Amino acid sequence: MLIGAIEAGGTKFICGVGTENGEILHSTSIPTTEPEETLARVFAFFAPFQIKVLGVGSFGPIELDQTNVSYGNITTTPKEKWLHFPLLRTLQAHFGVPIALDTDVNAAALGELTWGIAKGLDSCIYMTVGTGIGVGAVIEGKLLHGMSHPEMGHILVRRQKDDYFEGVCPFHRDCLEGMASGPAIEKRWGTKGSELQNKDEVWELQANYIAQALVNYALILAPKRMVLGGGVMKQAQLFPLVRNKFNAYMSGYITNLYINDLDTYIVPPGLGDFAGLQGALALAVRKLMNTDEVHI
Repeated sequence: MLIGAIEAGGTKFICGVGTENGEILHSTSIPTTEPEETLARVFAFFAPFQIKVLGVGSFGPIELDQTNVSYGNITTTPKEKWLHFPLLRTLQAHFGVPIALDTDVNAAALGELTWGIAKGLDSCIYMTVGTGIGVGAVIEGKLLHGMSHPEMGHILVRRQKDDYFEGVCPFHRDCLEGMASGPAIEKRWGTKGSELQNKDEVWELQANYIAQALVNYALILAPKRMVLGGGVMKQAQLFPLVRNKFNAYMSGYITNLYINDLDTYIVPPGLGDFAGLQGALALAVRKLMNTDEVHI
């Protein structure tokens, strides 16, 4: 049986066909342009395959309340062409198969818990630091939702005292995403992060904001593992800096077998760049099983 998967990102749609055990058989990457053009290429990729179910992890914000008439719509995105776009209904009309939908970062968290570095646990978060900052969470085997999906990339962080950068978030200016996303790095320092590997001050500041966020997530959600992905986190020097600053901010307040070993608590994705796509597969598998829980 073939399962379809889409990681619908703000920069690119990664599409794949795979199996119930998480294996990706075929995949492609499609630039995210306007909806009609992007989805035409998505549909063309899937045309040769007879998929039985589809899992979708989408950029957001997206309406996930199934009682809402706007269920499955992209909502207040800064990407104007996608504003209020009925993503789920458009996919349903084309594919005619059951579709499981969640955020891209919730899907990635599920993928890591099902087949990745958090396998065997019942909770983790997945944080992506790239074009934006997003965080998904699985807590006690269930994807985290409430009045909407989590928007942990937009939490407020304490500004470093010598940092006068205004921030790039169009809604909040100096929230976490506004201060520590890829575009924030580029605007603050005048060049892309990939050109700043040897600038220690860049990564010390970056680690400060990320560590603050992780302390908040640890105190509020108490996940058993924190997985950090996205283009910015490919700067390998960030992980030891983040762990050190996390430890300083936590200041010994929590001690347990998870948090006492930060090398295994704050980690890169086990699934690499396929965390989101395999997470979309995991969403589809849950749809087949008719369950909203991860089976450990």
